[in-house]
Amino acid sequence: MAEEVRQTVDARGLSCPQPVLLTQRALARAGSGAVEVLVDTATARENVTLAAEQAGWRAAVEELAGGEYRLVLRR
Repeated sequence: MAEEVRQTVDARGLSCPQPVLLTQRALARAGSGAVEVLVDTATARENVTLAAEQAGWRAAVEELAGGEYRLVLRR
């Protein structure tokens, strides 16, 4: 069964590196479990995914309407 998302980071409208920095803080607070991140550019999606994977988290990416993305990061 999928873990419940502990927190959501809404980084839509922010320029890099802000989405990555907000995500890193959220992951540090969570420690484990699942964290949802919302972004609205492919660059932010790629950068957040890479940063999370480098920190030992798995990323599942879902493309939403309007060019937005929902990332669920799990560890």
